[in-house]
Amino acid sequence: MFERPDAGERAILVHLNLHAGQEDLYELKELAKSAGAEPVYVLSGSRYRPDPKYFIGSGKVEELKAEIESQQADIVLVNHPLSPSQERNLEQALDVRVVDRNGLILDIFAQRAKTFEGKLQVELAQLKHLSTRLVRGWTHLERQKGGIGLRGPGETQLETDRRLLGMRIKQIQRRLEKVEKQRHQGRSKRKKAEIPSVSLVGYTNAGKSTLFNTLTQADIYAADQLFATLDPTLRHYTASSGNELVLVDTVGFIRHLPHELVAAFKSTLQEASEADLLLHVVDANAEDRDETIFQVNQVLEDIGADEIPQLQVFNKIDLLDGVEPHIDYDDNAKPVRVWMSAQTGAGCELLDRALGQIFADSRVKRRCYLMPEQAAIRAKLFNFARIINEKVNEHGGWELAVEIDKKHLGLLKDVRIEKIG
Repeated sequence: MFERPDAGERAILVHLNLHAGQEDLYELKELAKSAGAEPVYVLSGSRYRPDPKYFIGSGKVEELKAEIESQQADIVLVNHPLSPSQERNLEQALDVRVVDRNGLILDIFAQRAKTFEGKLQVELAQLKHLSTRLVRGWTHLERQKGGIGLRGPGETQLETDRRLLGMRIKQIQRRLEKVEKQRHQGRSKRKKAEIPSVSLVGYTNAGKSTLFNTLTQADIYAADQLFATLDPTLRHYTASSGNELVLVDTVGFIRHLPHELVAAFKSTLQEASEADLLLHVVDANAEDRDETIFQVNQVLEDIGADEIPQLQVFNKIDLLDGVEPHIDYDDNAKPVRVWMSAQTGAGCELLDRALGQIFADSRVKRRCYLMPEQAAIRAKLFNFARIINEKVNEHGGWELAVEIDKKHLGLLKDVRIEKIG
């Protein structure tokens, strides 16, 4: 029986063109690089349906074995989900580690997780993935325990491992429930304060984190690789219109995101499902742009966020010829799409304007007449409203024209006011 070797970096990629379902080869290469592997060869083929034993067929297995020896590869990355038996059979035949698409994505997530919650979520996803693969690659798992007093019928090593695995999964789930309660409390406070939440969503490597950094002057990690950031980040943002917002940078989506990850990252993805607006960031330079938009919308539907209003942000226009920053409007003069570049900053002011227009209904303009003893109210207006102009009146008080969110109109209950516009 095959004993698992140490991890290696020289990888052979396996990609099949299947009539039922298709993955992207370029995406597999990017996933491999993001995981730290060095792709040295691509084995491709075509089948009407996967081989039940090896997925790729016995002929391709022999071809793959020869390439492993020729390329001195020590890992095989398959661009498709494999059943536990298919993965075990391939490892036995090839004598190298075999990782399917889901396992590869889980490995990348494990590398990227930095926070306590993120690490717990990744571990939970990995354990659920592993729970179906305990029979793979280890000969000792089916043996019963031996030793004095322990011989005969009893719990096998496989049963022991399954029980311990189940206990660890329950332990992590309890911890995540506590974290989810804390997240829920945070969302409840923001809703109570009536501060709109805007979540950045999109296909991985579309430029969400770069855009987030540009808008909020944050310093979260951003790189030209898949799943560069994993843990969600929240920042306060005040648009030039005066609207207060909370921006949330979320994990990037991908084709056929493993169900283990969707389940494990439920609390993280809930930031998107409970947002007031989704900024759907799209790589405008991607050849499969429309396909990635479709895939993101599929994931949003899976997490119950498909009914939330979207503003599309077509990013990376600096890589396109003849495209200038601009806003696309619908028939009701509402912004639906902003063309910009988060890397160069071109068009950022247009995105800011679009956000102001979307949330404009929540703001009103008022002229306020304050007495000298109402200086405290004036100070609050400077904190919670946009001051259009101000002048001192003959009584030593102030006359201010302000744009203020409707939720803060209570500040003016003891003030003489007039509507503007």
